[in-house]
Amino acid sequence: MNEVIGRVLSFEKKVFQNQQALYSTLAHDGQFPKALMISCADSRIVPEHIMQAQPGDLFVCRNAGNIVPPFSAHTGGVSATVEYAISVLGVRDVIVCGHSDCGAMKGLSGDPAALAAVPTVAHWLKHGAAARQVVDQSYPDLTDGERIRALSLENVVSQLAHLRTHPSVAAGIAQGHITLHGWFVDIHEGVVLGLDGISGRFVPIREGDAFPVALHAAPRRASDVAFADAAE
Repeated sequence: MNEVIGRVLSFEKKVFQNQQALYSTLAHDGQFPKALMISCADSRIVPEHIMQAQPGDLFVCRNAGNIVPPFSAHTGGVSATVEYAISVLGVRDVIVCGHSDCGAMKGLSGDPAALAAVPTVAHWLKHGAAARQVVDQSYPDLTDGERIRALSLENVVSQLAHLRTHPSVAAGIAQGHITLHGWFVDIHEGVVLGLDGISGRFVPIREGDAFPVALHAAPRRASDVAFADAAE
């Protein structure tokens, strides 16, 4: 804790003083983050560091396994964060970010009995069940390391599907206001992959290449008849 306290004091004496104008603006004008990032709580994955973000740039939600529970009557921190970011802050880009060597994915991949000592974690990881079934049935011959990587990637896809069940997200997508992104950080290589919604594959994010997007913002309606016309 002495090291932590030292860093806090350094923030007060150096970081804050050097960026006092920025903090003053944020305190006076409020926040207008550019994106919501839902990432793993793993200490090696720091969204602000990866995106080289300044205070006020990102609205961040971190949890074990970058999970987004499907919308339900049961409230939770992730659901509240998503709703607030979109409905109140007006965020238009939402990123679900997984990573390599993920402990949550190792737990999801293994024998459920091994999680007996952490029942809350076991219950939480049930939100990754679809990703595990995809890997079990579509990737039957992978080694342990390959399996964890595949599961981590498929989990991002699965959590994006859950995200779309949230009313604020569904409405934003229908109105063409929301763009969804699926990212994967390879800790070993220092590479960030993005989900290309057209091919369904994760590809490296490279300068000069088309930016991979899971779901582009585009207005749509299931019906081509206006409600007023349909009522006549």
